[in-house]
Amino acid sequence: MKYILSIILLVMSTFATAEQSTDTLTQEAAAKAKLLGMQLKQQLGKAMKAGGPQAGIEVCHNVAESIAASLSTDGWTVGRTSLKNRSVKNAPDAWESEVLMDFDNRHQSAPEEKLTATTMEQNAHGQKTFRFMAAIPTAEVCTTCHGVNISAEVVDLLHQYYPTDLAKGYSVGDIRGAFSVSKVME
Repeated sequence: MKYILSIILLVMSTFATAEQSTDTLTQEAAAKAKLLGMQLKQQLGKAMKAGGPQAGIEVCHNVAESIAASLSTDGWTVGRTSLKNRSVKNAPDAWESEVLMDFDNRHQSAPEEKLTATTMEQNAHGQKTFRFMAAIPTAEVCTTCHGVNISAEVVDLLHQYYPTDLAKGYSVGDIRGAFSVSKVME
């Protein structure tokens, strides 16, 4: 009986540690996503104030990727993705596509809900990867370049930087995409 109780306690302890680890990973990933959002918003705000939408497009094209790279530390990979991506570099993989579709569906039924998702998966090489996504809602300022009524000047500039651009047609509050954060576990 003492042996069985020890096994049960060991299993419960392992489960609690795994649960705690998942909570910790979720908190770390959420912090990375939040930082990416804050830094992008700050850089875009400064650029648009100084030079209008054209300067904002320059920031997205030239700075956004380096901000994500600067946050991709300690084994974390940080980025953005969307079902209607502006850059093919940000195209979603299968899991991200599924989550983005789920975000869209959940947003339709509960627009005020903060949308996040996590998973732990095993890749073809046997490595476990923790993954996290947080939805990016469309703000008023975003519609300047991602909205329905985009000026011809902005459309021309977007086409120069992003010839395969799909990231248009959004209204305020729409889910434009998501921050995607992952970490390969050892």
